[in-house]
Amino acid sequence: MTNPLLADWDTPFGLAPFDAIQDADFGPAIEAAMAEHRAEIDAIAANPNVPDFGNTILALEGAGQALDKVLGVFFNLAGADSNDARQALQREFSPKLAQHSAAIYANTALYDRVRTVWEARETLELTDEEARILYLAHRGFVRAGAALEGDEAERMKAVKERLAVLGTEFTQNLLKDEAGWVMPLSEGDLEGLPGFVVDAAQSAGEEGGHGGPVVTLSRSLIVPFLQFSPRRDLRETAWRAWVARGANGGETDNRGIAAEVLALRAERAALLGYADFAHYKLETEMAGTPDRVRDLLMQVWQPARAAAERDAAEMEAMLAADGIPGPLEPWDWRYYAEKRRKALHDLDEAELKPYLQLDRMIEAAFTCATRLFGLTFTPLDVPLYHPDCRAWEVTRDGRHVAVFIGDYFARASKRSGAWCSAFRMQAKLPVETSPVVVNVCNFSKPSAGKPALLSYDDARTLFHEFGHALHQMLSDVTFGSVAGTSVARDFVELPSQLYEHWLEVPEVLAEFATHADTGAAMPQALLDKVLKAATFDMGFQTVEYVASALVDLEFHSGAAPADPMQKQAEVLEGIGLPRAIPMRHATPHFAHVFAGDGYSSGYYSYMWSEVMDADAFEAFEEAGDAFDAETARKLEAFILSRGGAEEAEALYTRFRGRMPGVEALLKGRGLAA
Repeated sequence: MTNPLLADWDTPFGLAPFDAIQDADFGPAIEAAMAEHRAEIDAIAANPNVPDFGNTILALEGAGQALDKVLGVFFNLAGADSNDARQALQREFSPKLAQHSAAIYANTALYDRVRTVWEARETLELTDEEARILYLAHRGFVRAGAALEGDEAERMKAVKERLAVLGTEFTQNLLKDEAGWVMPLSEGDLEGLPGFVVDAAQSAGEEGGHGGPVVTLSRSLIVPFLQFSPRRDLRETAWRAWVARGANGGETDNRGIAAEVLALRAERAALLGYADFAHYKLETEMAGTPDRVRDLLMQVWQPARAAAERDAAEMEAMLAADGIPGPLEPWDWRYYAEKRRKALHDLDEAELKPYLQLDRMIEAAFTCATRLFGLTFTPLDVPLYHPDCRAWEVTRDGRHVAVFIGDYFARASKRSGAWCSAFRMQAKLPVETSPVVVNVCNFSKPSAGKPALLSYDDARTLFHEFGHALHQMLSDVTFGSVAGTSVARDFVELPSQLYEHWLEVPEVLAEFATHADTGAAMPQALLDKVLKAATFDMGFQTVEYVASALVDLEFHSGAAPADPMQKQAEVLEGIGLPRAIPMRHATPHFAHVFAGDGYSSGYYSYMWSEVMDADAFEAFEEAGDAFDAETARKLEAFILSRGGAEEAEALYTRFRGRMPGVEALLKGRGLAA
């Protein structure tokens, strides 16, 4: 029988035939697709004709399509719906894929062809995007070590292979720790919890077959438990389990992996002639250098820490008023912050949550995209990879634009967090392809027959990930390698963080924040309180994030630390981290940095992008309308549609006329002096 992953997909919109694919299909399909890609690469390298843009760069752009197709399915399923078979395949193929990639960049005949075309660039008649593709191809080979020879070249291959293995192990250890811990709750333990937290705990218990309500390590369950449970002992137990992920000893402990990863990254940078990994990594980002990143983070750190310390003093007084001797502990912060928010803003998450129905928030995100960019979303009845998923066709003026898939609920088979990915990227060459985009979240699944309710943070996450999806769906470039989110890491968060602003547009909440039971719109008084409290507890949120970003940066600056946990402690002591606020992601579960190379030395990028997103939304405010048509047109034309076809700074400057300073960010977070 034909392997469905290798066959032509005669399906609606060329979607993967999820109902026909079995786990046993992946291994043979990946092997066959790698072999096909190797043959394509060998043919390009052995081409007897003089190297030119078409027979070398364009040919490289078109090579590996079968492999991209197969891996697009596999890695999306491995992250969103893992199982033992898929985890075993990841462990098997991570080093093989690293070897495959390393062999391409180590192909001296191929590199010679790319270099020949690069050196002749001034004589070629290339479009701007073709020139960009040539630049990126040549830079990719150089940064991958193509110019290395002999022992150094062999060592680079070995380093990359080992890093691929370690990244997979880190991810799977974390998944096991997250899936393996539950805290059963008795009837008495539920006292004081609002109904939506009780429902989420009961649903989690049903899903895991625990015979009663439980707390799991899903953020959408453990955070509200920490917010609302009056049981300080249970909060401490839950919090300690949450921060211990990846550091429990035994075979799932990630601390040794982190140390080895940092050492190998430092070696990789040294082989390429860089002072350290941070200098290597940041060379291609907007920030450019570690010093520029450090400067931005410290500009934000000082006012954020001051705000957090003021808040901590008030909450410690509340703790004392409850008859508990201090100090304020990390498992106390969210509980007393929630009490303080209710006192200051008369805003109760339990009162707010029934107005934030998942389906209505999806509708809100879609409607904003319709008003801004003219997109229409029509539900699709097609086979998908999990029963919880749903799909829509995206059109504009009757023309197909993309397929969007939403996978919103937490489950044990899904890694934590939220992300946007693509099964297929937009491109015009070598063949016209439209994107297939997925948003994956970890919202608490409701009990049967009840609507899914979101926290305000969940709703913001939904808008954030949909901003990434718009970047993918509105992509309008020639070459898939620069489509959508294929941009500098500290630019990729601009569209997502910018889109969060539309959740807080009063008319959006007024229309879509309707009560799950009554259907009534959110009362104006409650809406006013929500918007007024938008920057509440921002000291805490900023401190926990910046602390993680600074630790990441210092991990990769200078020599690799032999003991990352000691280095983490030194960095946090050096910046004066308030004792009741932990890092958002401690080293053993810092998947952004250790599960792969993506955000290594780059966790700061959310804040670099936030400087721009705060300034970008001001463009709409200056126009007097959050849905101003001309500003939206410029946003799409200069940023969302262009992907990585131009340098990020040039794109932003064309949209806004200049690069922004940090002032709009501090103002938006309520931290301005």
